[in-house]
Amino acid sequence: MKKEKIKVGIIGLNPNSQWASKSHLPALSHLSDTFEIIGVANSTHESAVKAADMLQIPIAYENADTLIASADIELVVITVKVPYHYDLVKTALEAGKHVYCEHPLGNGLAETEQLAAIAARKNVVAVVGTQMAVSPEVIYLERLIKDGYVGRILSTTLIGSGGPWSDEAIAADYYLYDKTNGATMLTIPLGHTLAGITKVLGDFDTLTAKMINNFTTVKLRDNGEIKPKTSEDQIMVIGQLKNGAAISIHYRGGVSRGTNLLWEINGTEGDIQVTGPLGHGQFVPLTIRGAKGKDRELETLLIPNEMVEGLPDDPVIRNVAQVYKRLAADIKNRTKTAPSFEDAVVLGKLINEIEQSSKS
Repeated sequence: MKKEKIKVGIIGLNPNSQWASKSHLPALSHLSDTFEIIGVANSTHESAVKAADMLQIPIAYENADTLIASADIELVVITVKVPYHYDLVKTALEAGKHVYCEHPLGNGLAETEQLAAIAARKNVVAVVGTQMAVSPEVIYLERLIKDGYVGRILSTTLIGSGGPWSDEAIAADYYLYDKTNGATMLTIPLGHTLAGITKVLGDFDTLTAKMINNFTTVKLRDNGEIKPKTSEDQIMVIGQLKNGAAISIHYRGGVSRGTNLLWEINGTEGDIQVTGPLGHGQFVPLTIRGAKGKDRELETLLIPNEMVEGLPDDPVIRNVAQVYKRLAADIKNRTKTAPSFEDAVVLGKLINEIEQSSKS
């Protein structure tokens, strides 16, 4: 008997750029036995037609509402900019569709909580794209910690570079520098990485934070325009996790000539060091090194084959595919194994607590 595929509609798919074409599309292609892309909707019908033609997608919907209302669509995937998430997700949920929305789910905690409440009421599978939390590296780290590799956790330290959020940008990325859009260094690179860290080590108990904006303007390289910058480029957090461990975080805008992602876990029996080329733990390759007992130096800890077998090599595609695999299982089994809207609320509360602490 032929297995029924989950019919997908994507809102926000530009074949020449943007996140969806580089991650969601190849991830869905990798899982083509499970998912079938039926249609696309963009900001204009013309753009949707262009995407559908170039990417061989059957239907270019006139607009997002038409896609959501279509009886041909079971899963609505939303990959547009953060300010547009709320209305699109709400419409899809109210239509009874399963939803996969990129993180941040809402522009601020209130929107995130409202969407989670609607998803619970509609009893659909509602997934948020905090894909670091389901990456093979994080799953392996969870196992190492659970198996006592470091013993009792004493402290953890995180340093990361955001990539953008310095004093220069291209015009297409300027929305990241306007804090009101909700797409900041706190919500995106640090937010994604916090989803992975708390999956491994558990939640915060207490924290104190400070955020600084070193650059109040940003120069747009492609047109020379100088625009105001309100998104902070330095984020510092210290606190204690519920397991008693001390935690220290420093994220900075731009890219460092030195360390761009360093996460260390130190315990009574051993130490683990996680490194990467950028502070976006959700889409960069992560190297895990460790030492315990009488070991004098860190050595590379390879992820077991069963955790990566059959997955794409590119971490961008692989981690998004991991979310889709869990989403499919959740639809079939009525489980919650993929990052859920409830998880987005927990992360949203942590992000909000960091913001509020910095203000005070």
